[in-house]
Amino acid sequence: MKEKLKILETPRDGFQGIAKFIPTERKVEFINLLLQCGFDTVEVGSLVSPKAIPQMADSIEVLNKLDYSRTKSRIAILVANKNGGKKAIDFEVIDDLIFPFSVSETFLKKNINQGFEEAELTIDFLQNLCVASNKRLIPYLSMGFGNPYGDDWDLEVLYKWTEKFVAKGIKTIPVSDIMGEADAKRIFNVFNSLINEFPDIEFGLHLHSRKETAKEKIDAAWQAGIRRFDTVMGGLGGCPMTGKELIGNLPLGILLDYSEENKIETGLDKECLERAMSFNVLV
Repeated sequence: MKEKLKILETPRDGFQGIAKFIPTERKVEFINLLLQCGFDTVEVGSLVSPKAIPQMADSIEVLNKLDYSRTKSRIAILVANKNGGKKAIDFEVIDDLIFPFSVSETFLKKNINQGFEEAELTIDFLQNLCVASNKRLIPYLSMGFGNPYGDDWDLEVLYKWTEKFVAKGIKTIPVSDIMGEADAKRIFNVFNSLINEFPDIEFGLHLHSRKETAKEKIDAAWQAGIRRFDTVMGGLGGCPMTGKELIGNLPLGILLDYSEENKIETGLDKECLERAMSFNVLV
């Protein structure tokens, strides 16, 4: 085992694709299990309007009830506006604020009701909050592998937004395909280009995919140099704001299979993983 990857396990993304409300105590119990498994980061919820994502209405309650005493994982929360950022920095336990930016202005408006100009002002505000409170802002480049809404997309678009983020002091930038439309060749080419252009930035992959093609996409990202991957146990979830069919998240199990086949170190506790994988949040 020589290579090691970073896994961000995101129950938040899994939960929001489930229509039936998951009791707060079940969320807490499940996330507490994940916090003991050894993930680099666990994304525990989102501070967004409960009208937009009803499943996330109890995220503050979840944050208050979690047991952080036995975890080394970073704690991440998704925020989509200034108010969410203000709430997030009140929690000392939060390490990372995730902002769902998109290089598609059409999707940005669908997802968080912001255009490019407003979103960039929001990122500036959140970055200032994070610097002042010793937290990290991680803006995502969603629709980063193509644009199904007809907006402009090419490598120059990705370079433009990456340059803007780098100039703000941002150092971690995941690229996401939430529609499940990117193929392995596109994923390799995008990451190979970005890493060559911005060698000091940590890029990551946030992937929604059919299970039968997920492993080849993981391999494409890995071969391009990506070492940070977002996963959801069981591949649950999907973005409800796309207006299209929900495609599940990258299943943790497929990434673990790939890692074992290629002798890549995960640093995860297998016994803890087994308990988490057998946990049913809906019971």
